[in-house]
Order: sequence, then C-alpha cells, then structure tokens
Amino acid sequence: MNRTTRAPDALPVRDGNGAATAAPPPARTTTRRRPASPQWTAWAFLTPVTLYLALFYAYPLYRNLDLSLRNYTVRSFVQGDAPFTGLANYRKVFDDPTFAPALLHTVVFTAVCLVFQYAIGLALAVFFNQNFRLSATLRALFLVPWLLPLIVSASTWSWMLNSESGIVNATLHAIGIGPVNWLTSPSWSLASVIIANIWIGVPFNLVVLYSGLQSIPTSLYEAAALDGANAWRRFWSITFPLLRPVSAITLLLGLVYTLKVFDIIWIMTKGGPADSSTTFATWSYQLGFGNLLPAFGPGAAVGNLLVVAALVFGLIYLKVQRKQALS
Repeated sequence: MNRTTRAPDALPVRDGNGAATAAPPPARTTTRRRPASPQWTAWAFLTPVTLYLALFYAYPLYRNLDLSLRNYTVRSFVQGDAPFTGLANYRKVFDDPTFAPALLHTVVFTAVCLVFQYAIGLALAVFFNQNFRLSATLRALFLVPWLLPLIVSASTWSWMLNSESGIVNATLHAIGIGPVNWLTSPSWSLASVIIANIWIGVPFNLVVLYSGLQSIPTSLYEAAALDGANAWRRFWSITFPLLRPVSAITLLLGLVYTLKVFDIIWIMTKGGPADSSTTFATWSYQLGFGNLLPAFGPGAAVGNLLVVAALVFGLIYLKVQRKQALS
C-alpha cells in the first residue's frame, strides 16, 4: 500500500487562557527580478549613435574609397561592375596639371581664412567681454552671417563684388579708385572668395572664444591690475594662455570647415577664371559632376585627399592635447 506524505498542518496556537487560536499562514517568499546589467544598458544607449555613425559616416567613406580604387563610368556606376584599378586614379590626379594650383589655392584659402577668422573673432570676443550696455544686442547682430544660408551669403557677396553694378566698386569709384574685377580677374578671384568666407566664419570664432573668456576667473585680472599690469600685458599673460584649449578646438574645427568649403567658391567664381580660385573641394566636384563624361574615380580620390588632411590635423590635435594633459 502506497503512502503519500504531506506537509504537517500548522499546530494550533493557544493563548494565555488555554484557548486554541488559528496559527498565521506561513510567510510567502517573493523572488526579486535581477536588475539589468549596466553593460547592456550602456550598449542600448550606444546603439542609435553607432547606427547613425555607420550609416552616415562609415558607409559613405567606404563608398568613396571604393570609388577611388575602381574605374567607374556612368554605366558601371549603375550596374556596379567597375574594374579594380588600385591607385591609378590617385596617380592620374597627381599627374594632372590642375593638381599643383589646386593644392596651392587650398593651402592659401585655408590658412588665410583661419588666421583672419580667429584674429577678428578673438578681438570681438575680448571687446564684448567688457559687458557694456549694448553687448548682447551687438553679439546677436554679429551672428547673422553665421545663421544665413550659404547660398544667400554667396549670392550677396557676388552682387556686392560685381564689376559693373557692385556696391564695392561704387564705393571705390566715389573715393577716386578705379573699378576692380573682383570675380572675373585671375588676380582677384581667390581674394574675393577668401573675403566672403572670412565674413561667414568670424561669428563662429566669436561665439566659441567668447564662451571661453567667460570661464576665466575675474580675480586673475584684478590681481594683475593690482600688480600694475596694463590691458595688453593682462591679455598676453592671462587671457591668451588660459584660452589656449578653446583656441585649439576652434582652429581645428575651422580647419575642417574651411577645407571642405564648396558653396561659396562655386557660387561666386565656379573655381575660375582659368582655375584661379579652384580648390580641392571644387576640383573634386568638377571631376565627378562638372563634365559630360564624369570621372568618378579621380573625383573621389581628390575628396579622399581632403579627408586625409583633416584626419592628420585631427590626430595632431589629439596628440598635443594628450601632452598638455600629461604635463
């Protein structure tokens, strides 16, 4: 005969008079859910950013590299059967007679714009740091060139620098100076686009450098003034050294933005006349889309040269910042 065992019933509990009372039911144990791992939470937050970088940065860079290593035509670009040519497109770019002038124009355009944008932006930032009555209003007005679409800014400068009806030549004529062919002369076309790009880039430098000045303690200036340091001495001994980290990132971002400037040059001069204002950015567009028979491979190769230049300067910036952090 099989016997089944069961848990013994709870014994009655007797009170002080000896009367039996029902025992309280046993406490029910609850299992707590284990919290999610912090590592999985971090990956969940990183997934959208990773997908964005992969789709809009990594994949375009890969496609551009693939374009520069193959002989793409319009037919092969659609069908995807372009033959692999290795570094032939890069050799074609280096042997092109436009390479040397475009490289020179890119270096001059980038260097001059960076120097003047930073110098003017720093001067305006120091000026507005005095916090006078109309400081906020004037700062807002200086942001207008930065907020305008590039096509609007470039079209405005094209009208202002027009040889026949431009306001700049009208002003020069009023003070007795002959007209200048700003956009149609090989001697002035590069200077014209540089002036326009400086005007557009100054507000960015102003905003970033002004925010850096706000983080410098005023007690340092007060101590320097008590020691007899004038305004120029305070700038070189306090403002400029303490503003160095902000200045570095400002120049780096300005370098990246200026290297890839295309809209201003193309709208104002289209890289001409006679390639006198052609940079790597406009030359890459001309090779890839400016001809009836587009050269996708060489155009992508020129674009990759810009990417490499920006990457090199970025690595230099990171190395300098690491040295400063260690010191």
